[in-house]
Amino acid sequence: MAKNLLIVESPAKAKTIEKILGKDFQVKSCFGHIRDLEKAGMGINLEKNFEPTYIVPAEKEKVVNELKSLAKKSEEVWLATDEDREGEAISWHLCEVLGLNPKTTKRIVFHEITKPAIQEAVQNPRKLDMNLVMAQQARRILDRIVGFELSPVLWRKMSMRNNLSAGRVQSVAVRLIAEREREINAFVPVSTFKVEAAFTAKDLTGKNVTFTAEGKKQNSSEDAETFLKSCIGADYKVTDIQVKPGKRSPAPPFTTSTLQQEASRKLGYGVSRTMLIAQKLYENGYITYMRTDSVNLSNTALGDITNTVKSMYGEEYHQFRKYKNKNESAQEAHEAIRPTYMSNSSVPETDWQRLYELIWKRTMACQMADAELEKTTAKIEISTNKEELTASGEVLKFDGFLKVYREDKDDDELEEEANEGMLPPLIVGQQLPLREMKATERFSRPLPRYTEASLVKKLEELGIGRPSTYAPTISTILKRGYVEKRDKEGVRRDFRVFKLQKDSVSKLEEQENTGAEKSKLFPSDLGLVVTDFLKQYFDDIMDYSFTARIEEEFDEVAEGKMKWNKMIDEFYSPFKKDVEKTIETAERI
Repeated sequence: MAKNLLIVESPAKAKTIEKILGKDFQVKSCFGHIRDLEKAGMGINLEKNFEPTYIVPAEKEKVVNELKSLAKKSEEVWLATDEDREGEAISWHLCEVLGLNPKTTKRIVFHEITKPAIQEAVQNPRKLDMNLVMAQQARRILDRIVGFELSPVLWRKMSMRNNLSAGRVQSVAVRLIAEREREINAFVPVSTFKVEAAFTAKDLTGKNVTFTAEGKKQNSSEDAETFLKSCIGADYKVTDIQVKPGKRSPAPPFTTSTLQQEASRKLGYGVSRTMLIAQKLYENGYITYMRTDSVNLSNTALGDITNTVKSMYGEEYHQFRKYKNKNESAQEAHEAIRPTYMSNSSVPETDWQRLYELIWKRTMACQMADAELEKTTAKIEISTNKEELTASGEVLKFDGFLKVYREDKDDDELEEEANEGMLPPLIVGQQLPLREMKATERFSRPLPRYTEASLVKKLEELGIGRPSTYAPTISTILKRGYVEKRDKEGVRRDFRVFKLQKDSVSKLEEQENTGAEKSKLFPSDLGLVVTDFLKQYFDDIMDYSFTARIEEEFDEVAEGKMKWNKMIDEFYSPFKKDVEKTIETAERI
């Protein structure tokens, strides 16, 4: 029998750590939370300062009994659950159930499952952080109160089946999706006409090439046609050429939310799938801890990345960068998500490779040189009117970090930009022969529906939820039927094109497919009805800034600046009045 019993959350992690620590340690998994609030009643004594009643669920009794038996036979019990509020709370519950003293029991934490990190943690154990425990308890109790009090009001007021539920974060997430849907449905597209002219010029080899220049947008079909007619018989001359250097810088290393967003855009992964694979990568020692809102990198990691960049691409590709967290509550001691060893550019497990490669590339790029560009802008005058055309071209002079990684954008960040390629060499005063000029009708578009990843981004921007809550929140609203994830087929739409060619303007009618979307979040009818009800009767719960302020108060509890039950009391008193008032109204009706 090993002298020491070390308890972690997952069996995969247990196997990895046991190999590292050797025969003096037996490493066992508690399989996540071992206790929860009692299901009968609320599990919270409202009269006694919100005192919770915890029980060991039936499905966890076997695990708890085994851990009790092993603890009695061991000289010392160590707790090595994850270093976040959930992990700290699990360690506290283990103390309670196994009869351990939280003030003396050794608690170890690490951000990566590697031999140096585990050995350092064992050499530097700490005590249980009860502030973190109380912050998790506050979240759990407050969310239980909201669900327990609100759900019966929904059943009664809405005369619906009693499987409806409401939640502090989930209901706000549904509200975001519902409001976006209504904005889209109410949106009236406005058309303008995009002017493009195709010219011919010789490239460096003397070969004729075609390039495009853009003109001022025209507001109506009449304006578009009039403008093109005013260009009949015109000469086109280059009046100005500007060549400006530019650069692009890499994105910071991944946090939980940016990993979820990029895995969605690049790999098509849902949030839950991303977190499931990231968990496996972490437990098997391939990446650092995957629930973090920090962009910080340790000095050891920075050294490792620097050496890898220089050895793979050369000195000129390296650029040292130290990223700072925008979120004040992000702890600097925590790290961004990165590979544990940069020398491993891949992992043996095929199912995990694409996500690992994404993490590896993003981590490499963040310590690489800027991409250097040269942007050319040519102004072209039209002899028959006062308007001018603009041709733009971009040349990549040094690829820098783009050699490894390019960040994708969300739908709502993409603009209708000209596809900037290389321009042929032009000189001021040069006459340009026109091949054709078009004014094409284009329609304004509403903001796109949310994807799982863009919803996470919005929740993070609003300060709602934390890294550990994004995936379960989205899973819950999908499971409850408040939101559906599906594709939407586009519809055919006519648009007009005016074309100037050979001194003649013609008008064409063409068609395009518009409004097609993939893997977007749509509110169900039930989601819309429940959202409207909650907004009407529980405005605070549905208010974005109120929900964000609650998150800040959880942070204050975690930092020891606020007592958890005082925080709950300040929330509960006005909330309970709203519940009672709503029930009264329902009974009168």
